[in-house]
Amino acid sequence: MNDYRLVADAVAADIAAGRLRPGEQLPPQRIFARKAGIANSTASRVYQELNRRGLTVGEVGRGTFVRAADAPVAPVLSDPKDNSVDLELNYPVVPEQSALLAKDITALLRPDALGAAVRPVGAVGTPAARIAAAALASRGGWQPDPEQIVFAGNGRQMIAAALAALVPRGARLGVEEFSYPLVKAIADQLGIILVPLPVDEDGLLPDAVAAAHRSAPLRAVYLQPTLHNPLSFITSEPRRVALADVFADCGVYAVEDAVWAFLREDLPPFAALAPDTTVLVDSLSKRLVPGMTLGFAVAPRPLLTDIAVALRSGGWTPMRFALEAATAWTASGTVATIAQAKREDAMLRQATAQRELANFAVRGNPASYYCWWELPRPWRADTFVTAAARQGIAVTPAAAFTVGTTRAPNAVRLALASPRLDALSRALRTLADIARATPDTLVAE
Repeated sequence: MNDYRLVADAVAADIAAGRLRPGEQLPPQRIFARKAGIANSTASRVYQELNRRGLTVGEVGRGTFVRAADAPVAPVLSDPKDNSVDLELNYPVVPEQSALLAKDITALLRPDALGAAVRPVGAVGTPAARIAAAALASRGGWQPDPEQIVFAGNGRQMIAAALAALVPRGARLGVEEFSYPLVKAIADQLGIILVPLPVDEDGLLPDAVAAAHRSAPLRAVYLQPTLHNPLSFITSEPRRVALADVFADCGVYAVEDAVWAFLREDLPPFAALAPDTTVLVDSLSKRLVPGMTLGFAVAPRPLLTDIAVALRSGGWTPMRFALEAATAWTASGTVATIAQAKREDAMLRQATAQRELANFAVRGNPASYYCWWELPRPWRADTFVTAAARQGIAVTPAAAFTVGTTRAPNAVRLALASPRLDALSRALRTLADIARATPDTLVAE
């Protein structure tokens, strides 16, 4: 079979038709390969493709299961018709944002303006866009220089370009031991070796960074100091200072992911402490609207050319229309209005989660759209994910966030942003009921 995607399409059709139901376990890959008449390597690619499409979940060595529903391609304000609830993907949407966004881009739809807005643009964007992005990145009294800003099509591309510019193929990148899953995929594509680094409630451990660097040099460290995904912690000020000192002593660059930092606009970024060695990456997807993607970075001047080259060679430069729209939304105050509404929404949803799961070991920051749930015994993450899927609720196992050989705890991450608030409350109550039972009890039922 030359195209593994044809086999994946057939499995997807079975899922869509209900022949494979939510929570149902797929056979091991070698058995699937034998039944389908394909090579084991092709079966592996089929399973990877199903996971990429959001149709399956699972952990290596434990099994692959059909997800509760197809991953949505856009945020919704009401529940899907099949009553499934997605607590895997985080798409913050507030009711007033569509009207605000539409109002500000009306001028761009005039024929003359639209003609200009769809012309090609490079990684450095436009002067107006750089000023707008500098305003968006400013927090806690810190303001970047607009001339140190470059743009990408989205935040993931911006991370990839920063890593490509900083870490050569075969070199080592430090990451928090639980980290943004797509960084693992980016590192794999770029041939970068990931080095998991331990964290505590105050953030990344400076001594661990120094020890890892002594064993074999780190070229950079990717970190999320403000509202970490998935653990929601905020790196304390003393810890940030200590990390800045360690990075300086070791000659290590930092790639700061600030995609959720807009929820705490009072906190300056890590880049404020180490501006000469930190690439701060941000985007509009969470702050504003996921359908209009735009990534940007504030980078030290000596790195700007290398990052721009990586953006061009990767095909990751931005769309000019997105730049023009973001500039208009920033200038009008729309971005600030929507961001404030999402700050209030996040606090409400986090409070809801803490209330509904009050008797469990749930970690979450009051400003965060995430919860990290250490499951009670005898639950394992994989069996809990399956039990939740059978109730039409999709959650993410801890294994999705682990790096290297780090052992995944029996925990799940709950993304709180996408469902309607009343649907979120019901889903959390259902999850609590599942956790109070046992896997054997639910199987018996």
